[in-house]
Order: sequence, then C-alpha cells, then structure tokens
Amino acid sequence: MRILQLCYKPPFPPVDGGTLAINNVTQGLLQSGCSVKVLTVSTDKHPFDDKKITTEYRKDTAIEAIHIDTRVKPLSALLSLLCGESYHVKRYICADFERKLEEILKKDTFDIIHVESIFLTPYVDTVRKYSCAKIVLRAHNVEHRIWRQLSNGEHNFFKRWYLKHLSLALEHYEREHINEYDGVISITQQDLLAFKDMGCRKPMVSVPFAINPIVWMEKVEVEPMSLFHIGSMDWKPNIEAIDWFLSNVWPLLHKEMPGVRLYLAGRHMPQRIADCKCEGVSVVGEVDDAVSFMTSKAVNIVPLLSGSGIRVKILEAMSMGKPVVATSVAARGIDYTDGRDILIADTPEQFVRQIKHCLCDLGVAESIGAAAQSLIRGQYNLNVQADKIIDFYRRILG
Repeated sequence: MRILQLCYKPPFPPVDGGTLAINNVTQGLLQSGCSVKVLTVSTDKHPFDDKKITTEYRKDTAIEAIHIDTRVKPLSALLSLLCGESYHVKRYICADFERKLEEILKKDTFDIIHVESIFLTPYVDTVRKYSCAKIVLRAHNVEHRIWRQLSNGEHNFFKRWYLKHLSLALEHYEREHINEYDGVISITQQDLLAFKDMGCRKPMVSVPFAINPIVWMEKVEVEPMSLFHIGSMDWKPNIEAIDWFLSNVWPLLHKEMPGVRLYLAGRHMPQRIADCKCEGVSVVGEVDDAVSFMTSKAVNIVPLLSGSGIRVKILEAMSMGKPVVATSVAARGIDYTDGRDILIADTPEQFVRQIKHCLCDLGVAESIGAAAQSLIRGQYNLNVQADKIIDFYRRILG
C-alpha cells in the first residue's frame, strides 16, 4: 500500500505530543510493510530542521518540507473575523505547498492520502485533481471545542469574545468540510461521536494514539516528594493549565506539604512562567532528555482545563509506570479506571488530596504506576493501532 502523509508540522524529530502522534503513525505503517512518503509544513513555530533528519528516516519517507508563514497577522485576522472565515485554516493556505503537492502527485501514484489535521483541508481539491487516491483525515482533535473551552475560561471580555468567534468560525469550517474526505480517523471515541453529531456521513474509526512502551530506567534515582509537568508551552491549553495550578492548587499543597517540589518542563516556556517565584517551584524549560527527566520525578500532574483528542505525555508517563494525577479533561480519550491506573482531580482540593495520596503512600503510587503500564502495553501498542489504520484503509479502498 502506497501512502502520502501530509503533515501540518514536521513529524521528525518527535519533540512534542503532536509530532509523536504523527511520527508513530508513520513508523507503524512502515513496520507493517507500507510505503510512506511524507510532505510536511514547516513554520516559524515548528521549523523543519534538515540536519536533525536521520539517514534512515529520510530513506524510509523521502520527506520534503515547505515553509508556510503561519504567524498571526492582525489585519488578516480581522478580515477573516469580519468575513466569518476560519483564520486557523486560512494561515495554512500556501501556493508553494500546493505546487509541491501537485508535483508529487503527478510523479507518483498513491493508494491513500493521509491528512494530519483539518487545517490542511484546503489541499483536498488539489489531491482530487491530480490523484485517484482515497483521502483520509486523521483528526487529532475536534479543534473548535478547544477554542470554545478556552473562551469559556477567559476573564478578559475582548479576548473571550474573540476566542468565541474563532471557535464558531472553526466549527463552521469543520462541519462544512468534514464530508470532503473519504474517511475520518479520530484519536478518541468521544471525538468520533462529536464528528457524527456535526453531520459526518463518511466511514469513521477511532484509533487511539499508539506508543512504544518506554523502558523504566532503573539507574535513574527518583527524587522523593517531587511532581512534574512536561508539555509544549506554546499550546494555550497547557499555559492555561499551569496558570490555574500555580494560582489555585500550589498554595494549598505547599501549605500542607512544604517539602514537595514541582518541576515545570517544556518547549517555549512563557517568560512570565519562567520568572515564577513560587517557593518550591522549579521552571526548567526545555529538557534535552525527556525520558530521563520524567523518570527522575515521582508523580506526573496534568491540570488541563481545555482540550480534545488525547494527551500523549500522559500515555508516556503511564508507559513508564509513573502515577498520574490529571483532570477529567486531560484524561479524556484514555480507557482509564480512576483510582486503579490514574487519579482524577478536577478541583484544587481534589488535586491536593490525590497528590498527597501518591506521595505519602508509596504502595499506592507503585500500584497505580504498574496498572498504568499494563494498560498502555495492552491497549496502546504501536503495531496493533497501525493494523487498525490499515484495515480502515482497506475498507475505504473497498
């Protein structure tokens, strides 16, 4: 099976949840014997670094990248708002990318065009014009829901109004264009049901994010009484989550357990968070080795208030046997059992109670970590999920 994978940001090296989600599909398809060609968008926020592409990855994918300037331009954003267009999508429209796609489609024949994200929908017409391949959307999120949730949590009136209109325009775009695809792959069952509610009439399947279990590094000493959060800090829901945790949870927790330390890691850390003066909080920013960082800490906290899809960093932490304390929003899409393989907390008081539960009873922490590790190995295996995607391709191809 010959597949062209269109990516909204460079999938290699996998440096965040989004790139991991894309790259793991690529690797799973390759391991299953498929031929995969990768064409990716490169942006200022997510640049394509040719020097970091391994010889093996280049050979396997023949990856090519086209730079698109997706930076927010106030005038263009205002015009999109007045016209009722989705500015999120409009930023990805680029003549150079369209020409490169046309060139590839004229040169090679594909069975499936696998599109990562609704943001690349403007290129569906180009694919239809130059290829007979079936087009499958892999939706990482129900995008408009994230922005609606962000608007609900925004206290500034103008920002709340603007975010609400962004979410409405994006929802209209998703509803209008979802049926242009031959099939849709969602990452969670909840997202699949949301697309059905939006009027999707095409074949759909839910295929969770897959992961190669991370081997526990026995030689890394775990710091007792330590918490960590790791994630891309240029993603608004992560910023919102840490702001909420530092303002509402940390003062209560630090008062009850002054010996606890919190480590905040992630790329593009906002300066105001980097300058945080909260006692017991260490802002480390981007780390060279995420696995070593995660294994050296005791408990993973994920206080997400907005989001859709599935949180890759939670799956990574669980695969390492780390106990995770997360909001129900953060854990959405994971087939968890609260109290067995993850601890759910949606209020500051619940966060304090669950964190104390883990840190003060090592037996509980070890039990939750072991159950989490078993869950990931059983249900989120890379090869199993790749087989599900290929079976869906065959269904689409008839």
